Amino acid sequence: MWCVALEALDRAAVDVAGGKGANLGELTRAGVPVPPGFCVTTAAYARIAATGTSGAAAARERILGTPIPDGVAEAIRVSLAALGEETPVAVRSSATAEDLPAASFAGQQESFLNVVGPEAVLEAVRRCWASLFTDRAVAYRAAAGVDEATVRMAVVVQRMVPAAVAGILFTANPVTGRRTEAVVDASPGLGEAIVSGAVNPDHFLLDGATGRSLAGEGCLSAAQLAELAAVGRRIAAHVGAPQDIEFAYDGDGTLWVVQARPVTTLFPVLEAHGDGLRVYWSLSVMQGVLQP
Repeated sequence: MWCVALEALDRAAVDVAGGKGANLGELTRAGVPVPPGFCVTTAAYARIAATGTSGAAAARERILGTPIPDGVAEAIRVSLAALGEETPVAVRSSATAEDLPAASFAGQQESFLNVVGPEAVLEAVRRCWASLFTDRAVAYRAAAGVDEATVRMAVVVQRMVPAAVAGILFTANPVTGRRTEAVVDASPGLGEAIVSGAVNPDHFLLDGATGRSLAGEGCLSAAQLAELAAVGRRIAAHVGAPQDIEFAYDGDGTLWVVQARPVTTLFPVLEAHGDGLRVYWSLSVMQGVLQP
């Protein structure tokens, strides 16, 4: 099967839909407001994958220079027609080694926004496939110890959210590690500007339980921050781990979740004994022994 609707996927579908596609499918099935769309599966990628080539550059050039097989192209056109052929969509890479509990691989492969029309979507899908073999992505996988032979690429195609405000929500504070706090970075327009570092976003520190702002003001109202915190708690509880969530508010003030992945940089929390804040200190570090 070359294309699968997001609502037909769940978190177990990583081999079919990659990490991003599987996560979005799981959230869709859980009733989280995810923009409608479909996933071009890893089986479609396998039809054009750079078998028999040596080196990342050769693999990339082979994919960019090989026509998309007719059956795959037709399946993409049919799925796109269900969204509306002239509807702007986001075309986003979803590798099988991406958005996983132990490694996020955030930003290592390509995404294309506001893509309009079947031919433009097909070209964006091809470029997402090829981005699996950029020098940056290959180096990242090597550093993470990922076996190149096991990695495949799916592509998520979703209706674009005409974002009035967009940003990133961490359901735990990634700086302090506190699970009782949430952090939001947001700015007017598309969230891509924040991810790429093109803007300095408004920064909000929230009480994780209530969504009340502890610090920061700007493009999001108190009601929107409370809504974000509630959706974040719901997603984290459903998945069972703190989440890094990309979101957008459209012009009507409707919240959409466009991506969710585990936060992979938090220090593990020890088993709680009683209520209240506890601080743990390593005696070996105190004695100058810094190794594990």
